[in-house]
Amino acid sequence: MSIMPDADPLGPLTRRAALHLDAAEGWLELGNPVEANQELEKITPQLQAHPDVLQVRWNVYAKTGKWEACADIAQALCKLVSRYSVGFIHLAYSLHEMKLTKEALNTLLPVAHKFPDEWQIPYNLACYSCQLGELKEAWQWLERAFTISDKVEIKTKALEDRDLEPLWKQIGAI
Repeated sequence: MSIMPDADPLGPLTRRAALHLDAAEGWLELGNPVEANQELEKITPQLQAHPDVLQVRWNVYAKTGKWEACADIAQALCKLVSRYSVGFIHLAYSLHEMKLTKEALNTLLPVAHKFPDEWQIPYNLACYSCQLGELKEAWQWLERAFTISDKVEIKTKALEDRDLEPLWKQIGAI
């Protein structure tokens, strides 16, 4: 199944590639990024740049903390499937993990209006703003995330997210 339906500039994956991709996702769910990567390597070179393959490869590299490689993959996703938020979210997260939080914020700010129904963007902007000491802006972004998706679910996530720790008391009060 395609992660980004109708977004594949290379067309649909072959049946064989889709099976390897499914296997890679299964290995990731089992917590084994090494086996997941081995499955991805079985996909033909022509399909290695397919958005669905890139998405899973990003997850493999994220599990192993290869944030520079993650950023490269996310940039490719931004170019290949710019009408989907996944590349921008992954790029910003990769930058944040590389201790480039200001750049992460600047990656999402220009596209926040483009994806008004995507709660992860204002949520991540809240995280990045909070880490940069901009608590008022962080709270405003978090409130925006609350209006887009399940407030209870986001509150629970936020109260476990160390990036939002300076706001935990305020979050707990709502």
